[in-house]
Amino acid sequence: MNEALEHAKARATDGNAPSPAEQDMEAKKRLDIIDGARRVFFHKGFDGASMDEIARAASVSKATIYVYFQSKADLFRALVEADRRQSAERLFEFDEADADVESLLKRIGVSFMSMMIRPNHIRLVRMVFGVAEKFPAIGQTFFETGPCYGGRRLGELLQRQVELGRLDVDDCQAAAFEFFNLCQGNQVKALMFGVSEGPTPEDIERTVGRAVRVFLAAYGPKDKPAG
Repeated sequence: MNEALEHAKARATDGNAPSPAEQDMEAKKRLDIIDGARRVFFHKGFDGASMDEIARAASVSKATIYVYFQSKADLFRALVEADRRQSAERLFEFDEADADVESLLKRIGVSFMSMMIRPNHIRLVRMVFGVAEKFPAIGQTFFETGPCYGGRRLGELLQRQVELGRLDVDDCQAAAFEFFNLCQGNQVKALMFGVSEGPTPEDIERTVGRAVRVFLAAYGPKDKPAG
């Protein structure tokens, strides 16, 4: 396997594009390394994780890791990007043409909160907070591929609902972030700081329900004046 990787790398260096099979192999190997890193980082934390442990978890040599990632920080950043994009994509698995805006927003809100309170998400956020000052690129990656990406996607959905006359929003991007903040209430912060074991599904339903009511009160379609 390592010989094949080196062959593909050499071909790329020579200006020859790797074959589709080689590209697939490299993509799989990269994902294997990220999966191994995820297990080690979540168990040991960023500072406690070593590249030797990650190599063992991914069943590769440490030299192979450095073919794909320049450093432990670079590998952690790739993990953050992969996890945030995957979570954001799952969050928006719905029909954008759904005419029931209230139901649509509730589904998004519950899905969002279910993702936010997952133990691995909480662990990841804590690790990002811990390393962002020393490695600001990691914090930037988390912010751009998580909150910013989710806000953009929801903003696009809200804009579509405005065009269909179902909402009256002047700034869909700002309204998207307002909605996500409303859905969280104080539940995520309490969990993040270890003062709560996490909300129940019923707690999430109630908080999201309030968020949707407040959001629609502010941005529901306005009645046109008579005459």
